[in-house]
Amino acid sequence: MELSCKSEYALLALIELATHYTKGEPLQIRQIAAGQNIPDRYLEQLLATLRRGGLVRSLRGAKGGYLLAREPWKITLLETLECIEGTNGKALPSTDRPSTIESEIVRDIWQEVRERANAVLQKYTLQDLKEQREARQQVNIMYYI
Repeated sequence: MELSCKSEYALLALIELATHYTKGEPLQIRQIAAGQNIPDRYLEQLLATLRRGGLVRSLRGAKGGYLLAREPWKITLLETLECIEGTNGKALPSTDRPSTIESEIVRDIWQEVRERANAVLQKYTLQDLKEQREARQQVNIMYYI
């Protein structure tokens, strides 16, 4: 199990939006892309997916851009990954082959792995990621003093 580039970029963009949430001002794609080193065109597609999933909203116009659709403490990592990957946590090993004792064991273990991973992802929110980012930035600042 690995975090896809697509999901990582989406999470980075959402952390950027969470950081600016209290200001209530939308961020433009170029601002998010520059802040997180994400290609503009790719980010545009990710934000469209996140908008369709109800995680971000967009505002048109010269002062337009993207905002979180809800408070950062109400958006879990599980919800984000399900939106981006479109899996809804249902990725299981293939059932194309005839069922054997061994394949049932593998499916059972994979189900347990998925449930535990989902529990961890459900536990963390964008607010948690934002706070961890701020804490690490403070450590880096204090290190250089």
